[in-house]
Amino acid sequence: MHKILVIDDERAIRNSLVDILQMEGYKVETAADGEEGWQLFQKNAYDVVLCDIKMPKKDGIEFLTEATQLNPDIPIIMVSGHGNIETAVDAVKKGAFDYISKPPDLNRLLITIRNATDKTSLAKDVKTLKRKVSKTQAIIGESDAIQQIKATIDKVAPTDARVLITGENGSGKELVARWLHEKSNRNEGPIIEVNCAAIPSELIESELFGHEKGSFTSAVKQRIGKFEQANGGTLFLDEIGDMSLSAQAKVLRALQEGKITRVGGDKEIAVDVRVVAATNKDLLAEVEAKNFRLDLYHRLGVILIHVPSLNERKEDIPMLVEHFLGQIAEEYGQAVKKIEPDALKALQSHYYTGNIRELRNVVERLVILSGKTVTLADVKDFVLR
Repeated sequence: MHKILVIDDERAIRNSLVDILQMEGYKVETAADGEEGWQLFQKNAYDVVLCDIKMPKKDGIEFLTEATQLNPDIPIIMVSGHGNIETAVDAVKKGAFDYISKPPDLNRLLITIRNATDKTSLAKDVKTLKRKVSKTQAIIGESDAIQQIKATIDKVAPTDARVLITGENGSGKELVARWLHEKSNRNEGPIIEVNCAAIPSELIESELFGHEKGSFTSAVKQRIGKFEQANGGTLFLDEIGDMSLSAQAKVLRALQEGKITRVGGDKEIAVDVRVVAATNKDLLAEVEAKNFRLDLYHRLGVILIHVPSLNERKEDIPMLVEHFLGQIAEEYGQAVKKIEPDALKALQSHYYTGNIRELRNVVERLVILSGKTVTLADVKDFVLR
């Protein structure tokens, strides 16, 4: 359901528009003047705004100017009983979607709103598609640890050496794996990710190597496994420390021989795959506990890359915050919010249990709940409490 904000200082006009728009299936909120409308616009997401021009506290043109700066993707339709051609042209030049005179012609009003909601929906679809086809995100940071990781990626990526990436949850291990693929000679091929912790142990072999029809009760058709899907590209085995010992043995064989056999099959299938693995566990401790094979550890760990926690590289937090402010503003179709130096210092001193993932969530929360500028008070209210 599309959500519309109606800003008009005439109660009769507001009530009339609410009745009409609700009958057409829209969700409607109202404001009695430009200042109240501006406060609602900053706090809530709308698909269309209907705004009067002559209003107390903040007139419609002022609202239009500020609103299009904050979120240029939301269509604003100006409505006025004091209008003329010059006023209409001025409003459109300042970013209005359209201009309608009072009393509005009902058919023209509804057609204009429909066109405006179509524009909003299209803008959302375009952003979604851009995110889906966008290139791998940059590794943000200038700390010594991050510089070393970038240098290692540049050296290792063009080779087929297997890489074992270690680090806490949310620290960016997947991003390192994706850059290893992006800068490799296999970047025209696929990168296939397997989260070993999310797949039940009894299904992990089928997930990795595939299965033949009838090989077990629910195998109603043949399935191609992740090794075959990644042929010519990169297979990223995330959280490999959670893989069962039986699956580890088969992965070891695949790495040694470059061949796999589907579950329930007897045919050997050659695969050309570069394996990159990641874990948040101490694999040598898991070897001692007999939960992980030492020979597989040595096969995977030709190159070892450790990704430090965010708390170990707090000097990178200002860059990360600025990056996330820009990224989130683009996703929401808003102007990039500024952050006060004291607020940035407070974020830098905070302890992050969720690493980069938590920091992004924190920045998104501040973007949603703060005003034009993120202040120290915002950080105290929405992050530190």
